[in-house]
Amino acid sequence: MTICIGAIADDYTGATDLAVTLVKGGMRVAQLFGVPESPIDIGAADAVVIALKSRTIAPPDAVAQSLAALDWLRARGAHQVMFKYCSTFDSTERGNIGPVADALLEALQAPLALVCPAFPVNRRTVYMGHLFVGEQLLSESPMRDHPLTPMRDSNLVSLMAAQSRHTVGLVPHPVVARGADEVRSAIGKLQTDGRRYAVLDAIDDHDLRTIGQAAADHALITGGSGIALGLPANFGFTASDAPPVRPEVQGRSVVLAGSCSTATRAQIDHVRDIWPNWKIDAEALAEGPDPCADILAWARETPAGSPLLIHASDDPATVARVQARLGADRAGALVEQTMARLATGLRAAGFSRMVVAGGETSGAVVGALDLPALEICGEIDPGVPWTRTLSGPPMALALKSGNFGGVDFFDKAFKVLA
Repeated sequence: MTICIGAIADDYTGATDLAVTLVKGGMRVAQLFGVPESPIDIGAADAVVIALKSRTIAPPDAVAQSLAALDWLRARGAHQVMFKYCSTFDSTERGNIGPVADALLEALQAPLALVCPAFPVNRRTVYMGHLFVGEQLLSESPMRDHPLTPMRDSNLVSLMAAQSRHTVGLVPHPVVARGADEVRSAIGKLQTDGRRYAVLDAIDDHDLRTIGQAAADHALITGGSGIALGLPANFGFTASDAPPVRPEVQGRSVVLAGSCSTATRAQIDHVRDIWPNWKIDAEALAEGPDPCADILAWARETPAGSPLLIHASDDPATVARVQARLGADRAGALVEQTMARLATGLRAAGFSRMVVAGGETSGAVVGALDLPALEICGEIDPGVPWTRTLSGPPMALALKSGNFGGVDFFDKAFKVLA
């Protein structure tokens, strides 16, 4: 079958975030985890999002994985390709956004690609080329001290130019506010001037829909999921076609939280004194023994009247101390491996409804559960949907970016399924 939009996302939660944006626009969406190595059923999907774990790996590996995903999507007739990265432009200093975008740009022989990570509903906006998180510049927000991708610059033009081999221009907000024709004209001028990327300002959803309309003929679009707001309409889809939120899956409920973001810590605090919970200590993991058997026994013995919370989240000072002692990569890997083992044990114990908080944690859990594809259902909070497995034991999963969701997100997610 031919698909309208083929997307490549650099982490699992970001892929889900993009997928639900397309679903809200009326598209049927399948999310794949990695590039399929054998035939896979994507149902009647209008759009396919291939989720990679390429955000913080070596740039050549990120490029290779992304090009393989592009080949798979093009073989299925994707009319338009989107490279999705975080709405806070998370990236290591040496990439990977620029190198991947360059490779896709050249493979598609596109004259220019758009750059717009704005997602206003989650308070990510772009103005005069600068990325804001709420009222703060990105460089002054909590992302400044992110343990894997600390962001110390807010200027998207300079951020992209530093990572790419190509030149970057800006389409400022006064132009975007004048409509799609003006945006197309401004993009054309940037192309004439030799620019290969255009950063676009966007401060609300109307701006994003304008940009989407202007991008109807573009082979490649890059950005956060917000830029996809205006894309389904280019293919004749409307929001009235969107599916319901709730996947019909029975079983026990659990939250696995590996993110240490401010939002996830607040969500943990909201239920910590209400739900049975277990905190995983990264330093203890390094010293052994493996706590998984004890945690799984506790989970099986805990009465089924409430969701369970299992988390490894901590405040920035504690995270920094643990990383200094163990190394950032080892500390993260210990938590991810533990969460992965727990996920498989919990599924076997009847926990078929899972919320997973954190991109790296989500990647580890999905890999351990061996889930090749998910069907995207409706949205719980902006950017976070429930999903349903397309094969194997029935499961409902919500893969949540660490920074996404309101304080009551965990509670709200399971009430949707009640």
